[in-house]
Amino acid sequence: MSSAFREAVIDLAAVQANVAHLRSLIGTRHTMAVVKANGYGHGAAPVARAALAGGADWLGVADLDEALALRAAGIDAPLLAWLHGPDTDFAAGIAADIDLGLSSAAQVRQAAGAALSVGRTASVQIKIETGLNRNGVDEADWAEVFGLAAAFERVGRLRVRGVFSHLANTSPADDESALLSFDRGLEAAATAGLTLDLAHLASTAAALRLPAARHTMVRLGIGIYGQSPFDDADSAALGLIPAMTLRGRVAAVRQVAAGAGVSYDYLWRAATDTTLALVPLGYADGVPRQAMNAAFVAINGVRHPVVGRIAMDQFLVDVGAVPVAVGDDVVLFGDPSTGAPSAAEWGAAAGTINYDIVTRVGSRVPRRYVGAPAKSAGE
Repeated sequence: MSSAFREAVIDLAAVQANVAHLRSLIGTRHTMAVVKANGYGHGAAPVARAALAGGADWLGVADLDEALALRAAGIDAPLLAWLHGPDTDFAAGIAADIDLGLSSAAQVRQAAGAALSVGRTASVQIKIETGLNRNGVDEADWAEVFGLAAAFERVGRLRVRGVFSHLANTSPADDESALLSFDRGLEAAATAGLTLDLAHLASTAAALRLPAARHTMVRLGIGIYGQSPFDDADSAALGLIPAMTLRGRVAAVRQVAAGAGVSYDYLWRAATDTTLALVPLGYADGVPRQAMNAAFVAINGVRHPVVGRIAMDQFLVDVGAVPVAVGDDVVLFGDPSTGAPSAAEWGAAAGTINYDIVTRVGSRVPRRYVGAPAKSAGE
């Protein structure tokens, strides 16, 4: 048992194993490990190294700052960043050999201009809109954008490496519509004279259950962290190992009488005489306030309910008559195969999803890494 007051233990061997397992099921030529948002809260650079060791050959992040941080950490694997503000410094990304995901004619021109300024060809991938209605080139603009990109490619300003989009994962009919739209986009790119190395549409959910969406690469996000993207199959059913365990130690123990109110607003009162254990994590650490009176933790391997308001720095657990002492180990969530609650259970308690639970763990919680992978070719 660690002596840490609070910590998130990240099992990098689990990340490596999850990537290898998913690759064995999916079988695409290329695999992108998505490490945006600080690796879904796990730590972008350590997770990136583990994913590369597991066989991923691409990394994906949302913005260029995230991508540049990976380069600064010594990771030189192929890397795509796809969400850009109007003043994004594309030149810095091009100089760092980062693929730019572009979503408009304006961004294509901006990337071409930045390439000229640094005297290098920019490697880009065009994101197209296929039904999610977020960023991406509308179908009405495909001919213009692909034609513009092809023109810049002919003069050496751009290299259009791929085309990509994202599924809404709403229904089979909606996914089928998006697949057809994506195929039309690939045809439009070919008509414009572009020869693509990469076409990617599927994230973890579609990569596992919609083979037609796999194309030449899949983007694996939540799955590499050992979390399931499905409501009807947990991590174990998918052969995945949850990589994060959020834990702390009991900070105080108090006996209270029946009727005693607990935490702000007394939204829980003891039904009988009982014992309360104080856990030193709160919503400042990413513990969802909405999970009060619904979530469970494991103390010394025994599950107990979270009671009363979850505060900024702490919450209370009703341990009943079970002996608990200051310093005892508390696991909020981790690998259910060990008896711990899962991130999905906390998500259900808070009215959200496991993605949200792991990603929201705050910077005040130290990350402790175990199971370090062997060095990969991408670093």
